[in-house]
Amino acid sequence: MTLHSAEKFSSDDAWITAGRRVLSVETRALQHLESRLDARFAEACRHLLACTGRVVCTGMGKSGHVANKIAATLASTGTPAFYVHPGEASHGDLGMITDADVVLALSYSGESDEINMIMPVLKRQGNIVISMTGKPQSRLAGFSDVHLDVAVPEEACPHGLAPTSSTTVSLALGDALAVALLEARGFSSDDFARSHPAGSLGRRLLVRIDDLMHQGPDLPAVGPDASVTEALLEISQKRLGMTAVLDANRRLLGVFTDGDLRRALGNGPVDFNSTPVSALMAKHPKTVPAGHLAVEAAHLLEQHRINGLLVVDDEGRCVGALNIHDLLQARVV
Repeated sequence: MTLHSAEKFSSDDAWITAGRRVLSVETRALQHLESRLDARFAEACRHLLACTGRVVCTGMGKSGHVANKIAATLASTGTPAFYVHPGEASHGDLGMITDADVVLALSYSGESDEINMIMPVLKRQGNIVISMTGKPQSRLAGFSDVHLDVAVPEEACPHGLAPTSSTTVSLALGDALAVALLEARGFSSDDFARSHPAGSLGRRLLVRIDDLMHQGPDLPAVGPDASVTEALLEISQKRLGMTAVLDANRRLLGVFTDGDLRRALGNGPVDFNSTPVSALMAKHPKTVPAGHLAVEAAHLLEQHRINGLLVVDDEGRCVGALNIHDLLQARVV
């Protein structure tokens, strides 16, 4: 950085102005791409949807990084895809590409030697080739069954050298392909969760209340005639800060919590041994249906500012219980 440049960026305004200029240039590039999207995009989508193998994404340098990300986005949204480095492809990795695969090749100039070197082999093998370049007259565009024009009016780099607007446009077009295919396949949020089981979104969409709730002998429960002492022992042993109060058919009558005890004591002395828990329980506790997503339980806890929920079946029988710690431990919240 020259002394003049250093002086120029001595204030926040200079940094913000530079950042806004980049965003403005790249926004115009995306708008330029949107206005030019045509039947070739639809043709590319049809080839990708009809692919009986996988989508093989390839590119060199910055285009390679974009191609790698597009492959990851396609794979996570229902279109099997992977990335192949074009340099490695000509040294054996072409064996990874079968004749059932569709190749998505990225090169802004369209003249990348590493990519164009493998094109004749892919064409002889019968692969459909879809390319993204900024040069419709380039060699790569000529090899392609479908060419998608990602030309940009200007790069955000002030010297017009570093790929900036062009990589942004290519990445956005890859997202457009992936999402269009997602919609065409009817790919649902449950499908997405199944391919992301370890991620927070996957857990939110896959983990159900039944997976987390305390049930059977671990469910804190007493009858309505149980004494407060017996209810407190149940709460202490099961460590959920509450106990369900159930009738003989295990239908839910109420819930007794630490908070109910404190409120009762605030109204005067309580004989723990002779007072039935039904006299102090909350008669209309918040419940959640069995089988629902755990994230729904988390929403109820937050909405009502409570720490625990009882789980009921369709006939009002209490089948489980869970609290905020169970949801935290499962990383649902």
